[in-house]
Amino acid sequence: MVNLKKFLLVSLFMILGVHSAFAQRNQENTGSQQVFDGRRSAKLHTELGSRYFMSGQNAFALEELSIALVADSSYYPAYSVRGLVFASLKQHDKAEDDFRRALNLAPNDADVNNNYGWYLCETGKERQSIAYFLNALKNPLYETPDRAYTNAGRCALRAGDQVGAEGYLQQALRLAQDGAPEARLQMAMVYYKRDALEDARRFLNDALKQMEPPTAFALWLGIRLERKLGNKVTEGGYAAQLRSRYPDSPEYQEFLNGKFND
Repeated sequence: MVNLKKFLLVSLFMILGVHSAFAQRNQENTGSQQVFDGRRSAKLHTELGSRYFMSGQNAFALEELSIALVADSSYYPAYSVRGLVFASLKQHDKAEDDFRRALNLAPNDADVNNNYGWYLCETGKERQSIAYFLNALKNPLYETPDRAYTNAGRCALRAGDQVGAEGYLQQALRLAQDGAPEARLQMAMVYYKRDALEDARRFLNDALKQMEPPTAFALWLGIRLERKLGNKVTEGGYAAQLRSRYPDSPEYQEFLNGKFND
């Protein structure tokens, strides 16, 4: 960023006959201020867009992110967040384009890599996603490495790599500053798939203590786990919650179709 301090020796420059040099520097300072203001505006509107996205207001999120990119077309976090919004709307061409723009502008940014990894995992490219989570973890200044490890574990598990998933999730639990409910939930799934049911229940219960409300994924896992353990009352409690909270979810459809062993 160009220094924005003003020259103090205007009269001296005029005496020396360097009117044009002073005018040129003034233009540079004005341009620098515009760049600074554009970046500040882009940051503000990206933060607003992120909040709208997190609250499910995608139309407002897209509007704010568009304003951010008009203010500063090189502000890569705006592309990254907008990619997430488009992904949630299943506008995959637009999402891919925005993620690629963000990566071109900031190939080593941890959040950009984590977000693109999440997108790949959600669109059936689980094995490809791992490389981006690991790239995010290379940044020593990354403030939430547990999130990337959790995502890597979840996606490794989806890809059928239970050993790799457990390793990533253990790292997430070791680094997490909070209770890491998502990492614990995914660890419960690892143990469930191994038929280590008591361990699975322990991790699931720990995760549920920190979830309000519990996710459809957690409730569906609870149903299948308690069914295997033969606890009909607990299974029924999870089923009632899944039915009342998430009647339109894929998990509830699997429950209705009796896909308990999938």
